[in-house]
Amino acid sequence: MTKLPFLLLLLLLSLTSPTFAEIKNLKIRSDNRPMILFERFGFTHTGQTSISVSSVSVIPTVTTPDPSRLGFFLLSEESLIQVLIELQQNPNFCVLDSNFILHLFTFRDLSPPPNSSFNKAYPVTSPNEYSLFFANCAPESKVSMDVRTELYNLDGRVKDYLSAGLTQLPTLYFLFALVYFGFLAVWVLFCLKNRTSVHRIHGLMALLVVMKALNLLFAAEDKHYVKVTGTAHGWDVLFYIFQSMRVVLLFTVIVLIGTGWSFLKPFLQEREKKVLMIVIPLQVLANVASVVIGETGPFIRDWVTWNQVFLIVDIICCCAIIFPIVWSIRSLRETSKTDGKAARNLAKLTLFRQFYIVVIGYLYFTRIVVFALRTISAYKYQWVSYSAEEIVSLAFYIVMFYMFRPVERNEYFVLDDEEEEAAAVALRDEEFEL
Repeated sequence: MTKLPFLLLLLLLSLTSPTFAEIKNLKIRSDNRPMILFERFGFTHTGQTSISVSSVSVIPTVTTPDPSRLGFFLLSEESLIQVLIELQQNPNFCVLDSNFILHLFTFRDLSPPPNSSFNKAYPVTSPNEYSLFFANCAPESKVSMDVRTELYNLDGRVKDYLSAGLTQLPTLYFLFALVYFGFLAVWVLFCLKNRTSVHRIHGLMALLVVMKALNLLFAAEDKHYVKVTGTAHGWDVLFYIFQSMRVVLLFTVIVLIGTGWSFLKPFLQEREKKVLMIVIPLQVLANVASVVIGETGPFIRDWVTWNQVFLIVDIICCCAIIFPIVWSIRSLRETSKTDGKAARNLAKLTLFRQFYIVVIGYLYFTRIVVFALRTISAYKYQWVSYSAEEIVSLAFYIVMFYMFRPVERNEYFVLDDEEEEAAAVALRDEEFEL
């Protein structure tokens, strides 16, 4: 075996987060990959791995392979380093010969043809986070098989199909869904109280909260059914639908607020329309990638590619939504030099500069800090990173909605000539340059 598959293996493990371990039924057809990663799961001391393979066939290109050179095993992240060291010491090394893996079975254990099947459950007595692999150490051999996997922990006699660090997610998502429904009620009441100052953007903001609350509610149902039964029972479809709508609407609202649409001006400029025309289709593509990543797994050939597509598209969208805010700040600076409304323009500049900082902070935390938390957290505490992400998202929504709430006397109101002069001096300062 060459070093490349193991380098790809390391890449896969670094990209993969613990799965929700639904009961998976997979079909492998004419696959010659030396290593196939099926899923990654955090086990407790009551962990179980159940694997069933059937309709197994191996098509050799040179000589008939040794059945013991093809098989399944579990590998912890700590042991991965040791396996890589073994590979460096022996380029022809087969991972099935390693002492650092947890052997399950090889094709030598299959029933005789034509059935060529195997079915067995293995207890995982050493709690840890493991990755389930299939290894093909027979060069150029193509493998076809039907695989059914069940990875779970036992809570008494009840199976828990969520990884040890994610079993709290159904409750977590449900509680946050209730918080957002409460947030929506407060926002609607506030808009009704100040209906004379309500603009179209405030209606979109309310719709965004609805999408967020429903997204969390269906996420809770999805994870609950996976936890209890091993399958989502269709809740994953609703989850992905509302997640897609929520993400597209979130980026749209940020762009529209950044342009000042509806509360500063009734229309969008051509360049602002172009930003929306870029962001919305890219977010649709990102959501497609998210569905492929979530509903398949690292066993498909293009799984890494879909991860890269999602990452690149998300970065592009995060950069794109910043431009309208910057344009608004620059436009307000130019306007302040000629219209004689220094205090009002100073308030607008302050508001948009604060919004710029809030958006940057939100994107930085949810894209970088959360990823770092999931990387460094012990597998039993993966739920902490999900909690942190939802807490920061809620804080972002609250701050954004407060900054652009519908009020009659807001930050734009000019008090007196003295404040006007002070604002004019502040506007000449360079603190609003980005």
